[in-house]
Amino acid sequence: MKQVAPGVHQLTIQRFVNLYFVETGTPGEWVLVDTGLPGSEKAIIAAADKLFYPGTHPEAIILTHGHMDHAGSAQALAEHWKVPVLAHPLEMPFLTARAVYPPADPLVDKGGSLAFVARFFPPQSFQLSDFVQPLPANDTDPPFLRDWRWIHVPGHAPGQVALFREKDHTLLGADAFATANHESVPELLLQLPKISVAGAPFNYNWQQVRESVQTLAALQPQAIGCGHGPVITGPEAASGLQRLADEFPMPVSGRYVQDPARLDENGVAYLPPAPEDPIRTKFTIAAVGLGALVGVALLIKQQQKKKQNKYPKPYSDPERIPRTGKMPAPIEQEYLSDEELAIPLYIE
Repeated sequence: MKQVAPGVHQLTIQRFVNLYFVETGTPGEWVLVDTGLPGSEKAIIAAADKLFYPGTHPEAIILTHGHMDHAGSAQALAEHWKVPVLAHPLEMPFLTARAVYPPADPLVDKGGSLAFVARFFPPQSFQLSDFVQPLPANDTDPPFLRDWRWIHVPGHAPGQVALFREKDHTLLGADAFATANHESVPELLLQLPKISVAGAPFNYNWQQVRESVQTLAALQPQAIGCGHGPVITGPEAASGLQRLADEFPMPVSGRYVQDPARLDENGVAYLPPAPEDPIRTKFTIAAVGLGALVGVALLIKQQQKKKQNKYPKPYSDPERIPRTGKMPAPIEQEYLSDEELAIPLYIE
């Protein structure tokens, strides 16, 4: 666990996704920001017990957005701690199983190795109706967190929010950007520091992504913790984010580059046509071919069994043939295949 700033602690789960324990200012009280992938709840509970005290629980869970690597363990943790889950109103359809996020764009030219694996990600949606509540739309002060405000930063998810503490310019940037190179899975896993675009294959509106980066750069943060990548503090935090805003690498090609998806309070309102994905096509052809081979093999095996059942086979266990040479009645009926019928059977 690493400290981002006083009272703000980063926990990295499975080497590439971050969540945050944020103290409220009241001794012993804290809020969890994001929950990692599904199945992370035991590690998170253990980390909280170690950081605070055994049996501790947050006042609430705040989700920066509802993607699987941020909301994956929200239900398990909410059930365990009996606490509310808070998210932006535009995330509600995806956190109450009423909608799924736009499909990933594996063909975006800024996606790198992440784009390749993104094509195999399942549609994302969660059912948190028993726990989730919308953040107050007319109030940017998140519940329980004094001195903090939430900032709407769409483009990666419709209701994505960042959290900013003005007094020391601490920024929790969610996936509005990353502090590791998201185009390279190895660099991401190694947590090599680099302020860069986050989750390119999952960005459904690139103009909004750029505007969100510009909004956060204007805050001039001095300490940054994002959904992916290491903590960055000091002058490089502000200068690196400003550099990304000034030199934003807008992709040239991709499903959502020229024609973004449109999302509203009900979920996805519009999706641009999906371009042909040659790699997915090849995988589909390979899968169909493999399925056909398996089917043919099973059919051949079935036909062989039918042939074996066609002709009765004489009793042929040599250990059970009497010395007299007389054949006893068969105990169990066995059968000859067509090939065996052509071979003479001699009994001595």
